[in-house]
Amino acid sequence: MTVQWEQVVVHSTDPVGLANWWAEALGWVVTYSSNDEVEIRRSSDVLPGLDFVRLDEPKQGKSRLHLDFRPDDRDTEVARLVALGAQHVDIGQGEQSWVVLADPEGNEFCVLSSRRE
Repeated sequence: MTVQWEQVVVHSTDPVGLANWWAEALGWVVTYSSNDEVEIRRSSDVLPGLDFVRLDEPKQGKSRLHLDFRPDDRDTEVARLVALGAQHVDIGQGEQSWVVLADPEGNEFCVLSSRRE
């Protein structure tokens, strides 16, 4: 059997708003949109994507799955994401070479050390 990774589903109380935030943060495009679901991808023909699906209950507790990103310049990227609305969060990581942020709905993600380091 052969399978292809299609997308990561993110439950959201505001899928349109959160998908647009992530599309801007990643430089991706919206490939599908309704009031209850929005999918974004790097480009319309590239998988996998992120699919934001409405779930009316708010996030509770630490995420059990999160995304990691490795930028060319970690500090510049963290500053850019914070300016877009991400927040620094402490999930007990202590002093590390990566930075833990959360998107506008509190979903944690990590910005790893720069490639140049």
